[in-house]
Amino acid sequence: MQALIKRLSYAGFLFALGLCAADAVDNPATPSGWPSFRGWFAGGIAEGYRTPVQWNVEANQNIEWKTQVPGLGHSSPVVFGDRVFATTAISDEGKSALKVGLYGDVTPVEETAAYSWKVYCLDRKTGRIIWERTAHTGIPKIKRHPKSTHANPTPATDGKHVVAFFGSEGLYCYDFDGKLLWSKDLGVLDSGFYMMPSAQWGTGSSPVIYEDAVYLQCDVLKDSFVAAFSLEDGREIWRTPRNDVPCWSTPTIHKTADRLYLIVNGYREAAGYDAKTGTRLWNLSGGGDIPVPTPVVANGLIFLTSAHGTTSPIYAIRLTATGDITLKGLVRINQHVAWSEARAGAYMQTPLVYGDYLYVCQDSGVLSCYQAATGKRMYQARLGTGGTGFTASGVAGDGKLYYPSEDGDVYVVKAGPEFQVLATNSMGEVCMATPAISEGILYFRTRSNLVAIREK
Repeated sequence: MQALIKRLSYAGFLFALGLCAADAVDNPATPSGWPSFRGWFAGGIAEGYRTPVQWNVEANQNIEWKTQVPGLGHSSPVVFGDRVFATTAISDEGKSALKVGLYGDVTPVEETAAYSWKVYCLDRKTGRIIWERTAHTGIPKIKRHPKSTHANPTPATDGKHVVAFFGSEGLYCYDFDGKLLWSKDLGVLDSGFYMMPSAQWGTGSSPVIYEDAVYLQCDVLKDSFVAAFSLEDGREIWRTPRNDVPCWSTPTIHKTADRLYLIVNGYREAAGYDAKTGTRLWNLSGGGDIPVPTPVVANGLIFLTSAHGTTSPIYAIRLTATGDITLKGLVRINQHVAWSEARAGAYMQTPLVYGDYLYVCQDSGVLSCYQAATGKRMYQARLGTGGTGFTASGVAGDGKLYYPSEDGDVYVVKAGPEFQVLATNSMGEVCMATPAISEGILYFRTRSNLVAIREK
């Protein structure tokens, strides 16, 4: 039976890739599962099932299961078929320190203990750990930010393979039964603050799987690149150098009738590539100089945002863009940029396009809603009190938006042009990872646990 479920799930994945990729975010009939960061094509949306409004972890209200995961990791859970996958990094010295909240300390954490980088596979229905694998052990080659971990990138799966990326500790591919198929050492990937190279902050970009390839964006202090690797054996298919400073954004795949795009965020070089060849199609410079949010494609537009430094823009870029599309001076649109906002972007959170609206949440909890097609702002309101940080990206389903704060309060917001908080639910501990949704179940990665929530 499990083998049949796997085959059916993989067939559904191939169907989604082949038939839904062109409008994956726009199509309300999203397939089940949540195969990578922000689900299908980074859209952050899962439709077709009723999702919960309220829950209580302490009282076990609407809690499907709760499973402790040792170590520290901000990677999101991914879901496929009957399995949930997660990664973590476990220190030999025990519980690792984590400093959340709104602060400006750039000094990395000094650590001398060895770590074990692990991949976990759990039963989707019960939360039981099916297998765990140690990908690497050793002293971290790069330090981490006080708010960061050594397991930030979210794994990716296609229903047959599970790919986990641990930055300087390597890229690993397992089958569904936990057998290591291949691994790659990509060298030391130093993602430090480019204005203060000693401020090493760790890796944040997650791998993306499409058909027979794994895509990685590695923007570091020296020799940045974007690359495609064979899913079958890890062989490098192509590698394109990038002229950019360190970036913590995950790339996005988008398919049209005539091209497969790989789209990446950046400071000097946000760009679109031909995913088959690595050829750069367009580029855009400027914006926030610490790019973290992932590009999102919807309604024929690419939505990019970033913050830090002098600007924090939102860009709505046409899929037909070519060449250098950088906006000059005070110009806010051109033939390739449909609309933009100069100082309304997000520092950490990937934006969300749900229906006709674009939602952008800043790290202080200020949530703005725009008409996605025109950029007209419908509202701007605050989640929380203003004293809590927001790092996890929002997700949506069943007419609701879900925004976790770093303190673990999850704000359930009604989708649409008018601001309404339907409920605030506490996870009971720090929540830095973006949640997953599959078949009406919410999966949250907290400081110490994976929690599945379903309306009963």
